[in-house]
Amino acid sequence: MLSFFSSFVQNYPMVLIDTHCHIYLEEFDHDRAKVVSEGLQEGVNRIFMPAIDSVTHENMLKIEGEYPARCFAMMGLHPCSVKANWQAELEIVEKYLEKRRFYALGEIGLDFYWDLTYKDEQFDVFRRQIDLALYYTIPIVIHSRNSIEECIKVIAEYKNKNLQGIFHCFSGNLDQAKKILDLGFYLGIGGVVTFKNSGLDAVMANINLDQVVLETDAPWLAPVPFRGKRNECSYIKYIVQKLAEIKKISEDEVAVVTTANAEKLFGG
Repeated sequence: MLSFFSSFVQNYPMVLIDTHCHIYLEEFDHDRAKVVSEGLQEGVNRIFMPAIDSVTHENMLKIEGEYPARCFAMMGLHPCSVKANWQAELEIVEKYLEKRRFYALGEIGLDFYWDLTYKDEQFDVFRRQIDLALYYTIPIVIHSRNSIEECIKVIAEYKNKNLQGIFHCFSGNLDQAKKILDLGFYLGIGGVVTFKNSGLDAVMANINLDQVVLETDAPWLAPVPFRGKRNECSYIKYIVQKLAEIKKISEDEVAVVTTANAEKLFGG
């Protein structure tokens, strides 16, 4: 399973995959090459880029072209971008999917934190994109801010249809984590696990790493000790350190297991 990465093992102490990083956004325009290079120095050999909407699709694909061995694009419509023009946006997603293969439909899902104006439409767009993922046999990456239970219920509708994916930026409770794992999905664990009062450390103490992948969600949600600053893919090492501490295992073991999980989901 790890054959794709074997050539890197001699050069880096850990081999890591950032399964969720918006490296294509303008926050990185002045030093993107440096950020990617520093990530590589920390063993981050692959960066998966979740889509947002048509405003950023072209730049995301441009960055993928500039870093063909490092950055890999997803396609999809973010729930916060489900507005009055959602049908047109979804048509754009469909056209991109017809042209080439993407690594996932993401990030998609529900967001009940910012605006509930298009709540019903968010459910519709979520299900339509799940159907696209099933048609193209690719995983989904789920955004579930203030909507974990609702997202779990939607995914449960597809339980016997070989749907796979990640609950991105998981920060829920143990019961929710178990429901997600029972559905065959992965937990995307990022900087929140390092936050003192998040409670995620207690959840992870009771979760096996065999359905866990690592992510940064850069430029957001930087882990301690960089909380509140711009996040970067190289900071994934702090997530590894925290999980190793929680699970009482070595950092290398965290890296090997989570990298194998990401490769299994996205393909080698």
